[in-house]
Amino acid sequence: MAKNSLLKSFVYAFQGLNYAWTERNFKLHIVSMCIAIGFGIYFSISLIEWTVIVICIGGVLALETMNTAIENLVDKISPERNELAGRIKDLSAAAVLIFSIAALIVGLIVFLPYILLLF
Repeated sequence: MAKNSLLKSFVYAFQGLNYAWTERNFKLHIVSMCIAIGFGIYFSISLIEWTVIVICIGGVLALETMNTAIENLVDKISPERNELAGRIKDLSAAAVLIFSIAALIVGLIVFLPYILLLF
Protein backbone atom coordinates (compact mmCIF):
# COMPACT_ATOMS: atom_id res chain seq x y z
CA MET A 1 0.00 0.00 0.00
CA ALA A 2 2.75 2.47 0.96
CA LYS A 3 4.65 1.68 -2.23
CA ASN A 4 1.56 2.49 -4.29
CA SER A 5 1.05 5.85 -2.53
CA LEU A 6 4.73 6.71 -3.05
CA LEU A 7 4.38 5.97 -6.75
CA LYS A 8 1.21 8.10 -6.90
CA SER A 9 3.03 11.01 -5.25
CA PHE A 10 5.66 10.88 -8.00
CA VAL A 11 2.96 10.71 -10.67
CA TYR A 12 1.28 13.81 -9.17
CA ALA A 13 4.61 15.62 -8.96
CA PHE A 14 5.33 14.93 -12.64
CA GLN A 15 1.81 16.10 -13.52
CA GLY A 16 2.64 19.34 -11.71
CA LEU A 17 5.91 19.62 -13.60
CA ASN A 18 4.04 19.05 -16.85
CA TYR A 19 1.62 21.84 -15.93
CA ALA A 20 4.49 24.16 -14.97
CA TRP A 21 5.97 23.56 -18.43
CA THR A 22 2.87 25.21 -19.96
CA GLU A 23 3.69 28.50 -18.21
CA ARG A 24 5.60 31.19 -20.16
CA ASN A 25 7.87 32.20 -17.27
CA PHE A 26 8.81 28.59 -16.53
CA LYS A 27 9.87 28.20 -20.17
CA LEU A 28 11.98 31.36 -19.93
CA HIS A 29 13.70 29.93 -16.86
CA ILE A 30 14.32 26.68 -18.77
CA VAL A 31 16.01 28.71 -21.55
CA SER A 32 18.19 30.40 -18.90
CA MET A 33 18.98 26.98 -17.44
CA CYS A 34 20.09 25.70 -20.86
CA ILE A 35 22.33 28.74 -21.35
CA ALA A 36 23.91 28.25 -17.92
CA ILE A 37 24.46 24.54 -18.57
CA GLY A 38 25.91 25.33 -21.99
CA PHE A 39 28.32 27.85 -20.48
CA GLY A 40 29.24 25.37 -17.76
CA ILE A 41 30.08 22.69 -20.30
CA TYR A 42 31.90 25.10 -22.62
CA PHE A 43 34.04 26.59 -19.85
CA SER A 44 34.52 23.27 -17.97
CA ILE A 45 33.54 24.86 -14.67
CA SER A 46 34.60 23.24 -11.40
CA LEU A 47 32.51 20.87 -9.29
CA ILE A 48 31.85 23.62 -6.73
CA GLU A 49 30.75 25.99 -9.51
CA TRP A 50 28.44 23.31 -10.92
CA THR A 51 26.99 22.75 -7.47
CA VAL A 52 26.19 26.43 -7.01
CA ILE A 53 24.73 26.71 -10.52
CA VAL A 54 22.53 23.62 -10.02
CA ILE A 55 21.26 24.95 -6.69
CA CYS A 56 20.39 28.25 -8.36
CA ILE A 57 18.63 26.52 -11.25
CA GLY A 58 16.68 24.29 -8.90
CA GLY A 59 15.75 27.20 -6.66
CA VAL A 60 14.47 29.36 -9.50
CA LEU A 61 12.45 26.53 -11.07
CA ALA A 62 11.02 25.45 -7.70
CA LEU A 63 10.04 29.01 -6.78
CA GLU A 64 8.48 29.60 -10.21
CA THR A 65 6.45 26.41 -9.78
CA MET A 66 5.36 27.48 -6.29
CA ASN A 67 4.48 30.94 -7.63
CA THR A 68 2.24 29.34 -10.25
CA ALA A 69 0.57 27.21 -7.57
CA ILE A 70 -0.05 30.25 -5.36
CA GLU A 71 -1.44 32.27 -8.27
CA ASN A 72 -3.79 29.43 -9.21
CA LEU A 73 -4.92 29.03 -5.60
CA VAL A 74 -5.55 32.76 -5.20
CA ASP A 75 -7.49 32.85 -8.48
CA LYS A 76 -9.62 29.91 -7.29
CA ILE A 77 -10.31 31.34 -3.83
CA SER A 78 -10.76 34.92 -4.97
CA PRO A 79 -11.81 35.05 -8.64
CA GLU A 80 -12.89 38.67 -8.25
CA ARG A 81 -10.23 41.35 -8.31
CA ASN A 82 -9.26 42.57 -4.86
CA GLU A 83 -6.29 44.25 -3.24
CA LEU A 84 -5.29 41.42 -0.88
CA ALA A 85 -5.39 38.77 -3.62
CA GLY A 86 -3.26 41.01 -5.83
CA ARG A 87 -0.77 41.61 -3.01
CA ILE A 88 -0.43 37.86 -2.38
CA LYS A 89 0.27 37.21 -6.06
CA ASP A 90 2.73 40.11 -6.22
CA LEU A 91 4.60 38.82 -3.16
CA SER A 92 4.80 35.36 -4.66
CA ALA A 93 6.16 36.77 -7.91
CA ALA A 94 8.62 38.91 -5.94
CA ALA A 95 10.06 35.77 -4.32
CA VAL A 96 10.86 34.41 -7.78
CA LEU A 97 12.32 37.75 -8.83
CA ILE A 98 14.57 37.97 -5.76
CA PHE A 99 15.96 34.46 -6.25
CA SER A 100 16.30 34.99 -10.01
CA ILE A 101 18.36 38.14 -9.44
CA ALA A 102 20.53 36.28 -6.94
CA ALA A 103 20.96 33.44 -9.46
CA LEU A 104 21.92 35.95 -12.16
CA ILE A 105 24.54 37.45 -9.84
CA VAL A 106 25.88 33.96 -9.09
CA GLY A 107 25.99 33.29 -12.84
CA LEU A 108 27.98 36.47 -13.39
CA ILE A 109 30.37 35.60 -10.55
CA VAL A 110 30.95 32.12 -11.99
CA PHE A 111 30.99 32.85 -15.72
CA LEU A 112 32.32 36.40 -16.09
CA PRO A 113 35.95 35.47 -15.32
CA TYR A 114 35.79 32.73 -17.99
CA ILE A 115 34.17 35.09 -20.51
CA LEU A 116 36.75 37.81 -19.84
CA LEU A 117 39.57 35.33 -20.51
CA LEU A 118 38.27 35.02 -24.08
CA PHE A 119 39.18 38.66 -24.76
